[in-house]
Amino acid sequence: MYRCIIIDDEEHAIQGLKKYLEAVPILELVACFSDAVVALTELKKLDPVNLILLDVDMPGISGIELSREIKGKTDKLVFTTGHTKYGYDAFKVGADDYLLKPYTLGEFILCIEKMFGAITNKEIGFNQHAFLVKSKEDNNKIVSIKFDSIIAVESKLNYVKIYTTERKVTTYMSLTEMFVILNQSKGFLQFHRSFIIAYNYIEHINGNTIRMANGVEITVRDHYKKGFSEFVSRYLIKPTRARKIANN
Repeated sequence: MYRCIIIDDEEHAIQGLKKYLEAVPILELVACFSDAVVALTELKKLDPVNLILLDVDMPGISGIELSREIKGKTDKLVFTTGHTKYGYDAFKVGADDYLLKPYTLGEFILCIEKMFGAITNKEIGFNQHAFLVKSKEDNNKIVSIKFDSIIAVESKLNYVKIYTTERKVTTYMSLTEMFVILNQSKGFLQFHRSFIIAYNYIEHINGNTIRMANGVEITVRDHYKKGFSEFVSRYLIKPTRARKIANN
């Protein structure tokens, strides 16, 4: 269990981070501060923690200034900010990572894994059957996606398009982040840099082309050919010698 502290002057940012922390049970929230000056005073009274998640733009004292005073109170320090311009300052004070708002749960988990090691399925509090995303097609309404309904996921620059048996959902997330989420379930494969596919919805394979149940076709690229060949060899049912003789 890793003990964490949040310091951010925006209440919605604190609430969002709390939800992310709840999704990763190996992280324990020790305290939250919306005032940087109060945080500086109170941290002197607290035992050191494993992680501090710190905003940059705050009244009274900036996160960069605060970090110099509290670095000794934590093993890891991550800035959470809506501005890219503080990247160099964060590097200079020895921050361990820099999360640019609005960041996704996938980005947050990758950040945690980079600092504390790989997180197993049991250590992530995802629902076993579904997850939630904001749907661009539905004016950013939060919709539920069932793992077993996903046919494929396609990268679209800063977004991914999730093809399900019922509809298409576009959401702000990278394919790498999506793979972190899908990895909590079984049966998802990647044989193309822009696609993740579900094994259960492969309609047929013709050479290096995979056709999915919804008509989407993916051509396996060179980088993935070895893994693709191993996949086919593993799951392709081959006739035994006895069957070959009987058929002859």
